Amino acid sequence: MSNFGKDFEPLLAKEAPQAIDRMGFTWLIAAAAATIVLWQVPRGDYILYPFSILATWFHEMGHGITALLLGGNFQQLQVFPDGSGVAYHSGALYLGPIGRALVAAAGPMGPPIAGAALILASRTFKTANLSLKILGGFLLLSTAIWVRSLFGIVAIPLLGLIILGIALKAPHWVQGFVIQFLGVQACVSTYHQLNYLFSASAGPGLLSDSAQIQQQLLLPYWFWGGLMAIASLVILVQSLRIAYRSR
Repeated sequence: MSNFGKDFEPLLAKEAPQAIDRMGFTWLIAAAAATIVLWQVPRGDYILYPFSILATWFHEMGHGITALLLGGNFQQLQVFPDGSGVAYHSGALYLGPIGRALVAAAGPMGPPIAGAALILASRTFKTANLSLKILGGFLLLSTAIWVRSLFGIVAIPLLGLIILGIALKAPHWVQGFVIQFLGVQACVSTYHQLNYLFSASAGPGLLSDSAQIQQQLLLPYWFWGGLMAIASLVILVQSLRIAYRSR
């Protein structure tokens, strides 16, 4: 290589990552928009099915882990082939009505909070790789401790093994992109359940999470549903802004 080429090499090393970041950011925003559109069209869910299952796991783990943190018992988690799930917890919670409202809110807010953490972890290859390993490992661990539905026992560890495989075998740039993509999918999954957020019912005889918050904190369920939808969007935008801030 000529001296000119050698002199130019450091400049390429500095500029190339910024160009890749810009392309990645645009692609991820497009992927988020496409995801929301696909969720609204017939059979769109089939394309996004694995991400829907992962979002359900984040949702139900949000309920269960928050109940644990507030002094309750996280008994079990079930995930079903249609993408629905349920987390069972028992025992008195700290903070009374506020604690019960927090457990209800932790379901819808679980995916965007987890998604933001994944996006932020993509700021360096080291943290991206570590986060993929933690996520994959926690999927496996949660299956052993809490998952009790037949479908969940198969699907959740399979997702965990795939994510661990990416962490162990994929190139660094693939790992960074995958963790950002998973983060965006988790954040926008809130908009997959907009009808649920603005509904008082989760099925026959069951209250939605928004209605459970209303039951504890009095304001109407549509207020809490709207607040969680707005919070999810803010979390996504802020996490992307921080992740793509000049390093």
